[in-house]
Amino acid sequence: MKKLLALALTLVMIFALAAPAAFAEEKTTLNIWSFTDEVPGMIEKYLERNPEFADKYEIKTTIIATTDGLYQPALDQALAAGGADAPDLYCAEAAFILKYAQGDAAKYAAPYSSLGIDVDAAIAEADIAQYSVDIGTRPEDGEVVALGYQATGGAFIYRRSIAKDVFGTDDPAVVAEAIGAGTGNWDKFYEAAAQLKEKGYGIISGDGDLWHAVENSSDAGWIVDGVLNLDPKREAFLDLSKQLKDNGYHNDTQDWTDAWFADMKGEGAQGILGFFGPAWLINYTIAPNCGGTAVGEGTYGDWAICEPPVGFFWGGTWLLANDASPNKEAVGEIINWITLDCTEDGLQYAWANGTLNGEGGTKDCVASGTVMAMSNGELDFLGGQNMFDIFVPANQFANGKCLTQYDETINSYWRDQVRQYTAGEKSYDDAVQSFKQNVADNLDVEVEW
Repeated sequence: MKKLLALALTLVMIFALAAPAAFAEEKTTLNIWSFTDEVPGMIEKYLERNPEFADKYEIKTTIIATTDGLYQPALDQALAAGGADAPDLYCAEAAFILKYAQGDAAKYAAPYSSLGIDVDAAIAEADIAQYSVDIGTRPEDGEVVALGYQATGGAFIYRRSIAKDVFGTDDPAVVAEAIGAGTGNWDKFYEAAAQLKEKGYGIISGDGDLWHAVENSSDAGWIVDGVLNLDPKREAFLDLSKQLKDNGYHNDTQDWTDAWFADMKGEGAQGILGFFGPAWLINYTIAPNCGGTAVGEGTYGDWAICEPPVGFFWGGTWLLANDASPNKEAVGEIINWITLDCTEDGLQYAWANGTLNGEGGTKDCVASGTVMAMSNGELDFLGGQNMFDIFVPANQFANGKCLTQYDETINSYWRDQVRQYTAGEKSYDDAVQSFKQNVADNLDVEVEW
């Protein structure tokens, strides 16, 4: 009997010693879906900085690029299927965020308030730009279901040397006045274009540079009450674009082509004053294509930014949580750290100051105005200018109420017809009719003729 008791006690002790080790190895899996490695990389940093969280959770990442149109169908299927492999956290970019925050797939999104986040207080404390909040707010219940970590309000990004040659100075305040900053129209911009042309320069590289400002400053989006809507500001782009081409005010490039990148190096047919865009266009597009990595190389350091004629935004990534996730509290911790934490320990501060991956990283404009106000946005690329001085108010001027879930497709139809019109291949009316026909033929959208 004593032997049996001793054996039983020994087994109990063995189990007691082994159990913690066994349980310690069992982590809860968080499924993260994204179209780039950017957000998964941020989450890895969160795990590094929060070992207690890392002890409880492991990350399973699914990355599907948007280039071939594969991300959304795969994400839709995963959300609909549910189960253990369903996303706990997923990302959507500006081109299709409305579908997931306000459109057909908004039913899957969890309110941030259900993730343990005091949403209104956190948004106010972090000073999140209203356009970003509007985009991430689900209309039927008024719940915030998505927020971004970047601020993508736009500015005019210009060459200092060309500004000096034409306007006599590269002072952002003077250049801003010359292009009609804050006027809400394009009159002075085209006056400046004519002035530049006299000196042998173009004002922008191609009409796409103007389109992003026009598109995201319009009063209404492509769809209003289920019907195709051609906002007057967007329709005006037909003649704005034609005026650029007919007068040789640009190099007639298309964005994301070699000719567009060449203008960033100053190697196009004529020197180009500038580009419309947010901070990411500076950091991840113009800088890598400027022909140098230090002041004096290529056009590096020969840039500055000023307020644009109209307020707009371009791009961005929003984070959403699956309402069916059994791990909402954990997902909420990650989302809060990435999108709302405005302390020096949050992602926003490290992202703004270029310290997420150590000192000397790329500084970026973040969602939190509070963070940018306490950060250093000076860039050698901009001749030492503090970009936050321009981008913080730019984010407040942006309008987030002109997006629809069909923007990516409809934009491509519209810009194609505009190019045909400016090239003289179609009349104004034919271009508009062809645009409407493309929408009617390919999308479940009512079209009025």
